Amino acid sequence: MSIFERYLSLWVLACIIVGVLLGDSFPMAFESIASLNIAQVNMPVAILIWLMIIPMLLKVDFSKLHDLSQHWKGIGVTLFINWGVKPFSMALLGWLFIRVLFADLLPAEQTDSYIAGLILLAAAPCTAMVFVWSNLSKGDANFTLTQVALNDVIMIFAFAPIVGLLLGLSNIVVPWATLFLSVVLYIVIPVVVAQLWRSALLARGAGGLESVLQYLQPLSLLALLTTLLLLFGFQGRQIFSQPLVIVLLAIPIIIQVFLNSGLAYWLNRRFKVAHCVAAPSALIGASNFFELAVATAIALFGLDSGAALATVVGVLVEVPVMLAVVRIVNASKGWYEGGTA
Repeated sequence: MSIFERYLSLWVLACIIVGVLLGDSFPMAFESIASLNIAQVNMPVAILIWLMIIPMLLKVDFSKLHDLSQHWKGIGVTLFINWGVKPFSMALLGWLFIRVLFADLLPAEQTDSYIAGLILLAAAPCTAMVFVWSNLSKGDANFTLTQVALNDVIMIFAFAPIVGLLLGLSNIVVPWATLFLSVVLYIVIPVVVAQLWRSALLARGAGGLESVLQYLQPLSLLALLTTLLLLFGFQGRQIFSQPLVIVLLAIPIIIQVFLNSGLAYWLNRRFKVAHCVAAPSALIGASNFFELAVATAIALFGLDSGAALATVVGVLVEVPVMLAVVRIVNASKGWYEGGTA
């Protein structure tokens, strides 16, 4: 993990401060950016999102899907957590914390939007950062590649129905046309572009792909931070009036990370899966594709929405919380292997 990635939370905090100050000082500039929409899609943000997502998808090797049978138990556990537990547990946690426990501390008009953002955050498993987490936990590289490739394929078909179902169950109006447009813009098109580009680069030799990835990684993170500046520029007044919002939104996100990673880790141990598979399984089961969540929240609810803010809080807590999970799975390796012998 690079220094820039390791301290991502600090850069996000800096973006919060700078974005809030800029939004308060230059509100007309941010309103002008917000008006640059085509078919309900904000084009500056869409470009930034593509700059975030496409470099990450370049790392995904869909040819690894033929390795599914090699680690089928670990893959089965991760799929169960990613698609059968995590979105639904987050919807439950969102209802419990946002509508019940924190109801008096949050602006009532944003309650539904906050819950929608939390659902979007949990509905898509992480694509890129899991390679970092897997490496830090000495995970099996083939398992990680296979799992990520499979999740990306499933995401194309399952993301919109799951989001629509959970938003509907939460009594939130689902703009289906915009939701499907988001899937096309932020999943289908980036996957196709990334894989065509990857094939072209590999045709020139493996070194070409690595050099492009090294060049694009800082650009991807810069696009992420620029997007956060815009988001917090629009959220500035709300944050000034409700400074505890970020902390309150972080609580259910952090709980669901430890809940889902712990469940995945325990299930893998019960099924006697090797630790080098169980560790990345737990990490993939817990982490989120926050770039997609941010993009979809903006498309569905707008730059100044509570949903967009909730997804950005996910970015804020991602690195420190996932590093904590990495430390836990590494430190517990002896205990884990004692139960799989």
